[in-house]
Amino acid sequence: MNPKVIIYLLFSLFVLLVSYESQQTVAVANHHETVSQDEAIRLRILANSDAVSDQILKREIRDEVNAAITEWVTGLIDLEDAKNEITNNLPEIEAIIARELEKQGLSQQFTVSFDEVQFPTKLYGNLVYPAGMYDAVLITLGEGKGENWWCVLFPPLCFLDMANGEAVESSCDESADEKTEEVEVTFFVIEIFSSIIESLFGNDQA
Repeated sequence: MNPKVIIYLLFSLFVLLVSYESQQTVAVANHHETVSQDEAIRLRILANSDAVSDQILKREIRDEVNAAITEWVTGLIDLEDAKNEITNNLPEIEAIIARELEKQGLSQQFTVSFDEVQFPTKLYGNLVYPAGMYDAVLITLGEGKGENWWCVLFPPLCFLDMANGEAVESSCDESADEKTEEVEVTFFVIEIFSSIIESLFGNDQA
């Protein structure tokens, strides 16, 4: 086969692969909406340690605090109103934690603050909360050296984390569909490449 034809076919294959990757990047960018750090209030709880008892305590406090804050901010639209509501109820959050500790028969120290806290990227369905500093309720139990738990308090999305660990179930289905499509395209490209190889070396063997 003419060397120029071989070069042309290989170049065409390269363009096809580059075009596919570019379309995938654009599709992902269009599918997800980035939320500004100024549009959310988050919750972070640091357990005393990674001991089972400390992690169980963290989850129990998480459930009680999230339920209370969700009730306070439900129906609020303005972020500043939500901040004020949470700030005014910080003593109640401390009381909730104290009750849980007393229930467990523990005298563990803890701190509660409402300030800017660093968070990693978080995905809820098609909403992306990028890494950065967020206004957040930070609860530190004991030494605060255990595995931490965090979520978005406003708008109320913590229930998604408690139900599924990361995000809504539908996002998992979408991810599976995207992977299936990617595999199909990959096989398609492989078939094209195999056809080119066969046309090159098949004719030479003949």
